[in-house]
Amino acid sequence: QVQLVESGGGLVQAGGSLRLSCAASGSIFSASVISWYRQSPGNEREWVATIGPHDNPTYAAPVKGRFTISRDNAKDTAYLQMNSLEPEDTAVYYCNARKFTIPTFNFWGEGTQVTVSS
Repeated sequence: QVQLVESGGGLVQAGGSLRLSCAASGSIFSASVISWYRQSPGNEREWVATIGPHDNPTYAAPVKGRFTISRDNAKDTAYLQMNSLEPEDTAVYYCNARKFTIPTFNFWGEGTQVTVSS
């Protein structure tokens, strides 16, 4: 059973920083496309950033220039460095590991809460 465990969330003031981690169990990590999503109350889950097995990060417009996604395949861990946080970034942040070629898979973590106070 593959597990993704997010950590690093918390309460921070506007303008502050947090670094989220996503640790993967099993042997899937190096082959995975890793993404971060977020969901705030009353809103649909939205994509934040993606990094491929060989880097190539991409970002949603609201976080570009403030967030950085990275991965350490030796540690089976991905990260989301979040700087210049805004109250609008308040959400539960989820890690996703996906492989689009056979054998395919699509796994989610349980999320970590990020709260940004004004």
